[in-house]
Amino acid sequence: DLRADAADRDAQISGLSSQVDELQAELSEEEAQRLAEAEAAAALRARLENADSELTAMTMALEEQRRRAEETLTLLAAAREAEEDLDARLAAALLRQDETEAALQRARDAAGNAETLEDDLAQAQATAEDLRSRLAALLEEQGEAEITQEELRDRLTAALAAQKAAEAEAGARLSEAEQRAALLSEARSELSQTEARASEAERQRELLNQQVAALRSQLSQLQGLLDEARESDAEAQVQLQNLGSELNAALARVAAEERRRRQLEEEERRRLEAQAEDLERYRSEFFGRLREVIGDQDGIRIEGDRFVFSSEVLFAPGEARLSPLGEGEIANIAGILQRVMSDIPPGIDWILRVDGHTDDTPLRRGARFADNWELSQARALSVVRFLVEDMGIPPQRLSANGFGEYQPVDPADSPEARAQNRRIELKLTER
Repeated sequence: DLRADAADRDAQISGLSSQVDELQAELSEEEAQRLAEAEAAAALRARLENADSELTAMTMALEEQRRRAEETLTLLAAAREAEEDLDARLAAALLRQDETEAALQRARDAAGNAETLEDDLAQAQATAEDLRSRLAALLEEQGEAEITQEELRDRLTAALAAQKAAEAEAGARLSEAEQRAALLSEARSELSQTEARASEAERQRELLNQQVAALRSQLSQLQGLLDEARESDAEAQVQLQNLGSELNAALARVAAEERRRRQLEEEERRRLEAQAEDLERYRSEFFGRLREVIGDQDGIRIEGDRFVFSSEVLFAPGEARLSPLGEGEIANIAGILQRVMSDIPPGIDWILRVDGHTDDTPLRRGARFADNWELSQARALSVVRFLVEDMGIPPQRLSANGFGEYQPVDPADSPEARAQNRRIELKLTER
């Protein structure tokens, strides 16, 4: 019967080993798939970040182009205002030029009047000379001819009157000629001033024409810059729209990947919850059977989801090797575990965790172990090795942990509290 049980047990062990291998293979494939999905998501996030940076760069370039376009428009408006001002100044200069030309014409007319006055003055002088010659002739006739005194007086009186009239007329003509000469001088002065103003206006007009030509050249350059800015703006808008489309597509892919990831996480969460529920059921069965086997045995108790051995039950004081009594107790638990784990489905990734604890009493000098931490680890490892080597429990289902005196169940400074803190805990849990 023992050989038959051993053969059945070996068959079960081989079946469980094959199931474990299959589960590990499935787990490896699932992990590889998850890693591939994670890498794809990381690449997509990197591409999205690059797209965001490119979009930010294009937005900054577009803002720069817009700023330059606004500056160009401002310069264009200033150039137009300057052109309007120059047009107004040119119109004023042309008006002044018309006034100057009118004054010049008036000066020319005054010059013509002055020439007429000079002619009149020459005629008056000629008349005075004629009168003087006639008077001389009369005097000569007086000496040559014999006339009466009365005739001579009459002629003399007439000659004197004519002389006075001629002198008066000559004086009047002379005064008028002087006035005309003064007017001519004034007209000539005004003419010179008008010609100076006309030449100045001509220079100003030429300067204004040059400024207008320069402003028109600047306006043409600004218009070219504005056209280039508009073309750059249009190209930037097209690139921005393309980047926006790519960004929307990337966001859609990210959203799809995120939905798939959430769906996988939800499925994994449900699977883990189902496994936890199944494990909780088998854990209850395991501890229920332990209660039936252990009963009210002193030094062994069940606390929640943990099975607790007092260290005195399993080990001699200060030792880490199981005592014969301890081996028997652990063998009982291993038998129950073997019956329970045969019913646990392969999809549940469970382990039996063995935790070693000590009290806070320091080890004596020269002891085998350096401190309580090393002692607790050695005791937990001794239990695990017994389960693997003597009871045939798969090593991948076991875990040995040492906590020393740092997780006491009773922190009081008493022998009873220290006895409770020296313990080995077994816990059936998930990996």
